[in-house]
Order: sequence, then C-alpha cells, then structure tokens
Amino acid sequence: MNILLSNDDGYFSPGLEQLYKQLSKKHQVTVVAPDRNCSGASNSLTLEVPIRVKQRSNGFYSVSGTPTDCVHLGTYHLMPQKPDIVIAGINRGANLGDDVLYSGTVAAAMEGRSLGFPAIAVSCVGSSEQHYNTAAVVVSRVLERLSAAELSSSQILNINVPDCPLEKIAGYRLTRLGSRHRADTIVPTKDPKGQTVYWIGPTPGAQDVAEGTDFYAVEHFFVSITPITVDLTAYDVFEPVGEWVSEL
Repeated sequence: MNILLSNDDGYFSPGLEQLYKQLSKKHQVTVVAPDRNCSGASNSLTLEVPIRVKQRSNGFYSVSGTPTDCVHLGTYHLMPQKPDIVIAGINRGANLGDDVLYSGTVAAAMEGRSLGFPAIAVSCVGSSEQHYNTAAVVVSRVLERLSAAELSSSQILNINVPDCPLEKIAGYRLTRLGSRHRADTIVPTKDPKGQTVYWIGPTPGAQDVAEGTDFYAVEHFFVSITPITVDLTAYDVFEPVGEWVSEL
C-alpha cells in the first residue's frame, strides 16, 4: 500500500517513529506531521498565516500547521501519488469516547476520509506509553485484513490499543464509543505577576463504560476497533424536531 502517515503529537513522537518502522517493512510510507505537539487541535485548519514545510534528516516532513493541514499537504503536494490509505498515530494516550471530538489524531484520519481515502486513527492507552511496538503490530495486522477486503473510501477506524506487551493482548473487539463525565477540568492559577491564568485540566474520567464500549475493551486488555463517521446528523430526533419546525 501507499500510505500517508501523520499524527498530532509531532514529527518527533516515538509512537510515530515506531509505526513508520513497522509499516515501512511492507509498504511505501510518507510521513507528514506537525512540527510541534498539536494535541486537541481537532479538525482545525491554518487559514490566517502561511504554512512552512521542512524535510527532516529521516525523510519525515514537518509542517507548521495542524494535523488536518498535514493530510492536505501530504495528499496534494508532498506525495508522488495519492495514498491508498491515511493512518494517524500512534497517539500518546487514549482517544476513547468523547475524545474523538477533540483529537487531532482522529481529525487527521477524518480528513483523509473527507479527501476520499479510507483512514485509521490509532492510540496507545495507558499511563506509560512504553509499548508503541504493540500498537504498531496491531495496525500492521489490521492492514493485512483490509488489503484482502475492498477498502471503502468512507471508512474510518478508531483503534485503541492497551499499553502492554503484545502477548498480553486478549484479542480484538468491535466497539462503540463510550463517554466521559462532564467534569470541570479548568484549573485556575497565578502567573509570576499575580494575574489569574487558566489551564485546561486533566481528561475527566469515564462515565459510559458498559460492555461493548471502547472503554470496556481496553480496560480488559482488548484492542478496541470503532468504526466512526463524520455525519453528525441526529436522525433519531427528526420527528420531534420536525413537529415544531413545521410550525415556524
């Protein structure tokens, strides 16, 4: 396969390097990633300032923009031919449940889908992120399966891999997105001049962790694979909303 590989942690991320090392054994891989950590960038584009690109000594392209910018540039300007698939990761930390709304890693995969390519986002879930090699092997195995099937240009897979040795992986589970608590994670503090500043605090804990969710799977050492879509239309409320809309 001809693969476009990106992330949101930056071109220097060990997870990105590990995934490139694994995938380049069998595939043609082009890496286009941000020149800094862009975690939480979601689907943002850089519109008001020019974007600069550098090719690093290892062949990776670093971009002074967002993960979404990287996928655009990689597809249309930096790759000799269009990719067969866009892969984002390996993200440092989970992208479970509501995280997909904020994640730059998932956004890079979504942008790949928006440009007409199947896409995968992969994250390493745990406190140490020492087992990126496990997640890299998981992606390689998923690609083997996908290459034997018909790749859909509308397909996005959000994969979360427990941060553990490969032999401790219990298996693979098809999952739905869970959800997190609506906790206040704003942390006020003081700057050196005594002015109040605010930090976006730690990710809130999980709320919907029922069996079948991505949270449940990784908690029990399964690889979670969640198909996601960019269509946010709430079809289940068409009827009640339609009743009052028709009276406007």
